[in-house]
Amino acid sequence: MDEARARDVLTEAGLTGRAELLAFGENAVFAVDGLVVKVGREAGLLARAERELAVAGWLAGAGVPAVRAAEPAPRLAAGHPVTLWHRLPDAVRPAGPEDLAALLRPLHALPAPPFALPPRDLLDGVERWLRLAGDAVDPEDAAFLRARRDAYADEVAALTPHLPPGPIHGDALPRNVHVGPGGPVLVDLETVSADLREHDLVVMALSRDRYGLPADAYRAFTDAYGWDVREWEGCAVLRGARETASCAWVSQHAPSNPGALAEFRRRVASLREGDTEMRWHPF
Repeated sequence: MDEARARDVLTEAGLTGRAELLAFGENAVFAVDGLVVKVGREAGLLARAERELAVAGWLAGAGVPAVRAAEPAPRLAAGHPVTLWHRLPDAVRPAGPEDLAALLRPLHALPAPPFALPPRDLLDGVERWLRLAGDAVDPEDAAFLRARRDAYADEVAALTPHLPPGPIHGDALPRNVHVGPGGPVLVDLETVSADLREHDLVVMALSRDRYGLPADAYRAFTDAYGWDVREWEGCAVLRGARETASCAWVSQHAPSNPGALAEFRRRVASLREGDTEMRWHPF
């Protein structure tokens, strides 16, 4: 799905107002008539869209600051799930690591919701992303990532957590926090899961190691949360699994974006060479 296709889906869903593209990743995200509209890449994401809306309602009831849904169920248009959200006020400042930690603490304190949350299978999307990449990526690179996925799947399943398992955000990064006049709120709830709380913390450790997050910013995160996941013996395993998924995720953009293809190749090369410090670029 490209931007033109996503705009056609908006029209099919009955959203005919002026649409401003805000982001294009796992979903195409538009501002339309004072709302935020997310268009999923394919019909197979309908169940995930339904769960994201349920999560938003649950967090609202639990008092956790998070984005709120404008409609309780997705629309299915031209084979794509479409969800509508209330647009947040303009940000008063960028979100920092400490803002994220301040939201993760109450989220991690919640018991299970009254509906089923899936485990956080970091590696579940690898096959789909590589399929979307098609011939744009080297078949040997795709095979390497599939083998790496399979190896890490067994290691992740055998981990012993330090923290009590339960609800997590699943993609815990400052970019998924919006700081408006009322304070920070969580956004992008589609990966909310029930699993090891360490999943949410390894994301920031990887940001420090791969994406250039300064050491003092990482320290602000661990101080605000109250624990550094790098002290846990399972950290390297979760990090390796997330790196595998992050590499495959970029591949889906390779057919239409030369920059994505270059970044994919860079990431694969670092994994093949065992270079744990090569800088990756956010995409």
